[in-house]
Amino acid sequence: MYFNNVILSEESYFHSVICNAPEFKNTTLNSDLRYMVWDNPPKMEPHFLNTSDYDLMVQSGVAFARQFQKDDPVLDKVDEKILRRGHNRAAPGAWCTGRRTWWMDPCSQWGDVNVVKPGPQAKKFKETITNLLDEWISQTNQCK
Repeated sequence: MYFNNVILSEESYFHSVICNAPEFKNTTLNSDLRYMVWDNPPKMEPHFLNTSDYDLMVQSGVAFARQFQKDDPVLDKVDEKILRRGHNRAAPGAWCTGRRTWWMDPCSQWGDVNVVKPGPQAKKFKETITNLLDEWISQTNQCK
């Protein structure tokens, strides 16, 4: 009944259920791996991220971010710098077997799509996960 009166209840419902279930509450981390900058005050909505937020967002080491205006230039920057994705092209991966030239997309020729190689942010993401797991082991960052 409580969640009938909560804005965007889907963003907190499952977290609440899991943290209140004895069989799950000690298996959680207090992180959704999402970068957000809240409005100040009253901290009711995250503000729309833009290029001025890019450096802190990347340094955070998390995998997701919220929220962006449609077609904001920061999304192009994420594509270019993090995903190494060209305009209107797929994000490259180990499965791209074509040669990179100025007229041809190397991802237009596919190899094994099951091959995954870490991208440039993988090291930072690994550090983030390692730190969260260390906190989980010490039980200092669970269901708060």
